[in-house]
Amino acid sequence: MDIIGIIPARYASTRFPGKPLADIGGKTMIQRVIEQCKKSEVLKKVIVATDDERIFNHVKELGHDVYMTSADHKNGTERCHEALKLEGGSYDFVINIQGDEPFIEPEQIKLLASILDRKTEIATLIKCIDHLDDLQNPNIIKALKADSGLALYFSRSPIPHMRNIPTEDWMKSHQHYKHIGMYAYRVDILARLVTLSPTPLEIAESLEQLRWIENGYRIKTAITPIETIGIDTPEDLEKAMKEMPL
Repeated sequence: MDIIGIIPARYASTRFPGKPLADIGGKTMIQRVIEQCKKSEVLKKVIVATDDERIFNHVKELGHDVYMTSADHKNGTERCHEALKLEGGSYDFVINIQGDEPFIEPEQIKLLASILDRKTEIATLIKCIDHLDDLQNPNIIKALKADSGLALYFSRSPIPHMRNIPTEDWMKSHQHYKHIGMYAYRVDILARLVTLSPTPLEIAESLEQLRWIENGYRIKTAITPIETIGIDTPEDLEKAMKEMPL
């Protein structure tokens, strides 16, 4: 099974412009993401897909593989697809690794790779929710899965809704999961995903993966015990550096 890791990295960000180049203990954020990906040892190759010359030149100077992609892409899935076409070669799966997760654990990438097989269309990770505040936070995406592991739905709201149970007891009555935003796509499926138009559920929740579910694609999930820390603001980075060893 040949898997390529692609890291979409945009310079423009409303809340944290230029964050892929932010310094984290003497290394840039994008450098740390690349290095963590390569430690997983399950990726045949790791490449960065960017739309900015500053990021492109920096990654090149570090000696890593990078492609300049269109600034018009609406999401990381589209950017991954273009980078894969530019790369060429023969791969079975693409793993899309978020460019703003410098503390991603190689074990998470290995876990995602371990559930891939020829029948897998899309795969992702989920994690048990341990705190009621997280369950109620609309910025934390919740996931609902079948016993088979296939995703049933993703939402910004708590799912399932625990009818006739006090909110404070929801955590005791059902195991809730949150979504970890790393995807594996079978290469032929990725080519189809980028042709799909936005769907009503996707628009309602502002969640791209609902477009895939509405179009009948199956998303396999694996449960990780490892927390991830995405960096959306300078304050997130400051907090993460206090909590995470470098």
